[in-house]
Amino acid sequence: MHVEPGETIQRFEPGETIQRFEPGETSPHFEPGETVLRRGFARGDRVGHVDSCRVVRDDEYGVLAWIGPGSTVLRRATVEGRPVRKMPFPHKVEVPTVLRPGIWSGGGVLVITPRTGAYSVWWFFAADGTFLRWYVNLESPAVRWRDRDGAGLDTADHALDMWVNPDLSWEWKDEDEFAERTGHPYYWDRAAAEAIRLEGERVAAVAERGAFPFDGSWCDFRPDPAWAPSRLTTAWDRPRVPA
Repeated sequence: MHVEPGETIQRFEPGETIQRFEPGETSPHFEPGETVLRRGFARGDRVGHVDSCRVVRDDEYGVLAWIGPGSTVLRRATVEGRPVRKMPFPHKVEVPTVLRPGIWSGGGVLVITPRTGAYSVWWFFAADGTFLRWYVNLESPAVRWRDRDGAGLDTADHALDMWVNPDLSWEWKDEDEFAERTGHPYYWDRAAAEAIRLEGERVAAVAERGAFPFDGSWCDFRPDPAWAPSRLTTAWDRPRVPA
């Protein structure tokens, strides 16, 4: 379904609407400390995973959020409980799966979701708070939303990712999985794959220059000690806002 700027998407509750926000419009603003859900979709409108986060700030760069140890997440698993993340791709797309709750373990992560751009950048920290390196997740541009049950960001993973080290060297991640998905009817064609890789190369050039977010900003971050681990809101399964 195509939606023009200013139109609304109907929720399942009669009479309630959710607005879709285009660049340049006034989009939902998230407050520091607020819980937002970062939802990743696959195969159209199917929820692939959910991360609960606490907002650090929301400014011209985008939404910066913290996923702390103990925060609740949802991940795909087989009916028997086996995680599907590392399964061979042909099996992964055929086996029945369900979403299962889990807990973020190890060190926490900061995630910035820019207002424009088909990626997010993650700061990975050790359990003692030491910054380790950045992770670049290539994904569809995020769509913000807010309703009476919660708030969040919706996106779709593009499989190809990157690691960026503190010395600003970088490397691709999951190239095999990206190649397997390219041309599959559930995912993208070769033209779209080229665009995804070009977006990664653009972010890599930013990293090589040492420009934000790879300029040392937030590498000494410590979360508010009053923050408890974030939890899912009841909005986790609300309808996706179309891109």
